[in-house]
Amino acid sequence: MHSMDRVIKKRKGIKKSTDIKIGRRDFFRLTGSGVFGFMLCNLFGPKKSQGAEKEFYGVLCDTTRCIGCRACEFACAEANNHPSPDTEDKNIFDKKRDTTVKQWTVVNRYKTRAGDVFVKRQCMHCALPACVSACLVKAMRKREEGPVTWDKNCMGCRLCMFSCPFDIPKFEYESAYPTIEKCSMCWDRIKVGGYPACVMACPQEALLFGTKRDLIEEARTRIYKHPSKYYHYIFGEHEVGGTCWLYLSSVPFEEIGFRTDMGNTPLPEYTTGFLYSVPFVLVLWPLFLLAVNRITKRED
Repeated sequence: MHSMDRVIKKRKGIKKSTDIKIGRRDFFRLTGSGVFGFMLCNLFGPKKSQGAEKEFYGVLCDTTRCIGCRACEFACAEANNHPSPDTEDKNIFDKKRDTTVKQWTVVNRYKTRAGDVFVKRQCMHCALPACVSACLVKAMRKREEGPVTWDKNCMGCRLCMFSCPFDIPKFEYESAYPTIEKCSMCWDRIKVGGYPACVMACPQEALLFGTKRDLIEEARTRIYKHPSKYYHYIFGEHEVGGTCWLYLSSVPFEEIGFRTDMGNTPLPEYTTGFLYSVPFVLVLWPLFLLAVNRITKRED
């Protein structure tokens, strides 16, 4: 009996040596760290944009009506206190121009099978902008009205430039305090019920301002009523998730300088998995390993 008692006591001792022991302080520390990590995931992980469900404003650009007068360029410069565009260069349309830090919109001429086609170029104001998703300090913002704007809290990383599929944001390299410059779709005017300056200045009514839903309906109506006049496609309706600027053309869009290989998926969706994994790998995974270590650690 005495030997049996010793065996039982010995077994109890072995069980006691493997008991799990986590102090109250350690428990609350691990729990709090897990909650903090979860909050980081919610903070840095991409959220589905609510803006995609809102009724954005936009502009329909009918290139069949544009005559290349460049009135939109002059109106944009005046509205944003930029230098007036060059009027001396008679061969301005002989070369393709891009937007700059001081010229947020430009008109280019393309020689196509249907003759000369003039195309206005500016920020497309994507429904789910890659530049907004890439901005680390949220200097790029998608406004409820539709425009994508830039704020001065920018840290100059230029990720917005690299992420934009339309190559629009421009950086002031020569400035002592550089900024990102691009079309804001005259957001200051829109938020008080006004229209973009370029729309107001167009003498041919090639630019039409309104809600995106109404603009798409108008574009489809024009194509339906004049099937031989228009190429049967609305550029911007679906590209990279849709844009607030829509285009009509008489020829395929690749003939007038548009990229047609971007697909319809919003670019931020491609980074969702990666952005969610960063907080997990850097925060939650080490905390998980620490918890496992504490739970399985034997008493000395």
